[in-house]
Amino acid sequence: MAASDDGQLRTWVSDRLMALLGYSQGLVARLVVRLARECASAGDLAARLVDLAGFPPSPDTAAFAEDVYGRVPRSCGGGGDDAGVSEYQRQMQEAAAMAKKQSTIKLLDDDGEIGVSASPSSGGRKRFRRKAVGEDDDDAGRNARRRRSPDDEEEDGDAGEEEEMERDQIERAQLERNIRERDAASTRRLTDRKTTKREQGELARRSDAMDKNDTSGLRRLSRRAYLQRRKEKKVEEMRDEIVDHEFLFPGVQLTAAEERDMRHKKQVYGLVHDRDDYYRMPDAYDAAANVDQEKRFSVARRRYEEPAEAARDGKTANALSEQEAWEEQQIRKSRLQFGSMDRGRRGDEYELLFDDGVEFVRSTVMAGTAPADDDDTAAAAAADEYHAEAMDAKATLQDERKTLPVYKLKDDLLKAIDEHKVLIVVGETGSGKTTQIPQYLHEVGYTAGGRKKVACTQPRRVAAMSVAARVAEEMGVKLGHEVGYSIRFEDCTSEKTVIKYMTDGMLLREFLGEPDLGSYSVVVVDEAHERTLATDILFGLVKDIARLRPDMKLLISSATLNADKFSDFFDAAPVFRIPGRRFEVGIHYTVAPEADYIDAAVVTVLQLHVTEPPGGGDILLFLTGQEEIETVEEILRHRLRVLGGKVAELVICPIYANLPAELQAKIFEPAPAGARKVVLATNIAETSLTIDGIKYVVDPGFCKVKSYNPRTGMESLLVAPVSRASAEQRAGRSGRTGPGECFRLYTEYNFVSDLDDDAVPEIQRSNLASVVLALKALGINDLVGFDFMDPPPAESLLRALEELFALGALNSRGELTKTGRRMAEFPLDPMLSKAIVASESGSTPTPHGGRSTPANAGDHVALLNVYNAWAESGYSPQWCRESFVQHRTMRRARDVRDQLGALLERVEIAPCSSAGGGDLDAVRKAVTAGYFRHAARLQRDGSYRAVKSRQTVFVHPSSGVAQAPPRWALYHELVLTTKEYMRQVTELKPEWLVEIAPHYYERKDVDEPEPKKTAAATTPQEQTTAGSTPTKQTPNLNSFFDV
Repeated sequence: MAASDDGQLRTWVSDRLMALLGYSQGLVARLVVRLARECASAGDLAARLVDLAGFPPSPDTAAFAEDVYGRVPRSCGGGGDDAGVSEYQRQMQEAAAMAKKQSTIKLLDDDGEIGVSASPSSGGRKRFRRKAVGEDDDDAGRNARRRRSPDDEEEDGDAGEEEEMERDQIERAQLERNIRERDAASTRRLTDRKTTKREQGELARRSDAMDKNDTSGLRRLSRRAYLQRRKEKKVEEMRDEIVDHEFLFPGVQLTAAEERDMRHKKQVYGLVHDRDDYYRMPDAYDAAANVDQEKRFSVARRRYEEPAEAARDGKTANALSEQEAWEEQQIRKSRLQFGSMDRGRRGDEYELLFDDGVEFVRSTVMAGTAPADDDDTAAAAAADEYHAEAMDAKATLQDERKTLPVYKLKDDLLKAIDEHKVLIVVGETGSGKTTQIPQYLHEVGYTAGGRKKVACTQPRRVAAMSVAARVAEEMGVKLGHEVGYSIRFEDCTSEKTVIKYMTDGMLLREFLGEPDLGSYSVVVVDEAHERTLATDILFGLVKDIARLRPDMKLLISSATLNADKFSDFFDAAPVFRIPGRRFEVGIHYTVAPEADYIDAAVVTVLQLHVTEPPGGGDILLFLTGQEEIETVEEILRHRLRVLGGKVAELVICPIYANLPAELQAKIFEPAPAGARKVVLATNIAETSLTIDGIKYVVDPGFCKVKSYNPRTGMESLLVAPVSRASAEQRAGRSGRTGPGECFRLYTEYNFVSDLDDDAVPEIQRSNLASVVLALKALGINDLVGFDFMDPPPAESLLRALEELFALGALNSRGELTKTGRRMAEFPLDPMLSKAIVASESGSTPTPHGGRSTPANAGDHVALLNVYNAWAESGYSPQWCRESFVQHRTMRRARDVRDQLGALLERVEIAPCSSAGGGDLDAVRKAVTAGYFRHAARLQRDGSYRAVKSRQTVFVHPSSGVAQAPPRWALYHELVLTTKEYMRQVTELKPEWLVEIAPHYYERKDVDEPEPKKTAAATTPQEQTTAGSTPTKQTPNLNSFFDV
């Protein structure tokens, strides 16, 4: 077997081992291949895998052995050339022969002659005429040579390009097959049995011993393990004998021999079991051959490292010295702690006055939707039950399910689902549609006895995991069996799963392997009103599937949406409305517009906390993002410290995407007695999260939205007013458990006149490069004909196609290339994906290289140096504190790096370490390969001019190159504040543009002077680096970048 085939075979075996055993090692893979070569049949191989390698005796092992046996060649005597060649090798040989044959095929000439390609040594300059059938004998000896015309050369060039594209398509198809196999092998199935570390070590030692043909080491280890188990067994027997003697024969007179024997046993048991204070010989550090020298020199780094117990428990240990710990303890003792438990009577307190108080006026009351009569009593009882300290012990999960509004409409809902293929379900948040509808469908038989599944999509992975856990608890089953979830790189399902919660992206990925979704009987698209990019793509796909399969049901579920619009899109589908359980909410507006909504929000929260009695309800404050949340949290803590014990305790609970899970869970915990909780949240709390106990909502009326300008290619995250639908949803959060109040930090006139009815879908205000790449990966080439609910702008689609073509993700026919298929696997912007994929050809080092780089090399290299320094410290939190770096951010960077490393292996790209140490040009070249469109040159006034777009931009003040700007720069993104700033700027060599992107840049782009400048006004240095015009490869970009 050739070296390349042997490596591919071991990789395939390794992937299958991951799927079968849950782990994979090179030694085990080599052991399996060796056994397959020696065995006479697949059954013999399966038996030896069970006996020698410890494989489980299951049908999966037998199927694995049969597959391996069919792929591994075996030496056979005298079978001809094809003897010993496996089916896998035969297919590879046929594919290579076909590719070689296709490389020799040429088009017919105008006169019908067949052109035979010349050998490489001839340079393609000669073409010989092949003798035609029936040609005269006079032409037999003639060897005519013809000169190739320009048309022939053009035809050959086109044919070569066609062959290149066909070869690329074949490689892309093979890559997709490999990715599917790796998905099945690397996906972590939480329900499967995991092999312990001890078993993995035993398999590795057994494989190593068989390779060396020496089992003496295994015998010694086996003997040592046997003696250890025998010792433990004898100690247990001795302990049991002593305990039995003391229990059965208390006060019985023993003989001298019995007394001596029992005394001896107690003494031996005490020495073996209880005595641990015996003397231990110190380590002889001078004996370098027998002592772990790493342990010796680790004393200097111990201060920066976390103990193994703390790292295993996921906790952060105290990395300070004993002296520093003592000082910290004394400082904590000297501080006075104020809280709700330290307060006395309220009679002798002063009334607090706010000089900068916000004045509100009560305008309207949002009508409640709680049922009347008997149901009203039940709702009030439910509210009282929440405010009680503990729930009644007799209340069960089934009783709670019956109190949900959807339960009263269960029969009507199931009847509507049975009568219609597509149904629009509209219900308030908290009505139970997400958790109850899949259970109802399972109970009435839509899962067909386990043969079909019910899929429910969620826009966020946290929601999919939490909802699946709740439904499994309600059904009384283990999570991962009948009820499971599937998110990226985590599959908590099994063959028993009938209700499956997943993210929108995971359902899109299932379309690749199962285009008709044949294993699902019902698909529920939940939270449809959020209209994310993945949701909009999913709408068009499931609409076609619903038309194709008459046996499938499709439910579009959301808390608030334009029901008529969704009904029209899904072929006039009926709308089923579920009334929510909401109480009356008073709406308050400000008298005048607020100049600073951050300060107004802080003052409003403190006003509510001081004036309203504690324990009467919590506060929910909506903010735009993490930065505002952290700012408000700091201001609130500062003002509460100033107030001290004059006010009750206020528990501040932030919630945003980057917050750790343990801190996110605090928003669901009730506040202590006599205290109040304030939740600082983004718009995630509008519908995705339901927080009980909220009585007061403070709505500044702003959120962050993504904005994209296709002409400039600049994408920004701007703070913009919310829509009226979002404002209504925010107000409804205060009426979940009782009457509530909503305080809007804007006037009623602004609400009526300035706010839009609904938010603009994300697909109409985003860069569509990732959307187009995803559709191409799904096999959808007709983008214009794709059934979008709200079609994106044609200009944005064209810009996305041009960007993907420039990145090499699409060929000239608009088909996805192998590079594009690799890029589609990364959950990143296409330009960043291309930078990672391009690192393969440039031998880009992984973050383990040296740091001796120029001071102005750029922000990317500076960030890499920070990560390397943190890695060298052992990922120490103490290093982060001393270097003024957030440890949480560094941990997230490490997690992202590990995930990208797994994706690199998945798309068959092997990362490598830098060999030169200090030379990191390969890193900057890889960044250039993805962001070559973001090249800019320095101008005389200190600004930068983009090479292609001719746009004037500036270096962001936070950049490391702001003080010494390089002549040529490459930026990661543009942000629009007071100016158009470049962020994450890296120094660029202009010749890299022509070297890396010759299809986009020409030599004149980096050599010729800028247009519209006279020779007298241009310095010699500028004449060599300035000016450019769009190249002929992208002619349709000229109209976008007129200057």
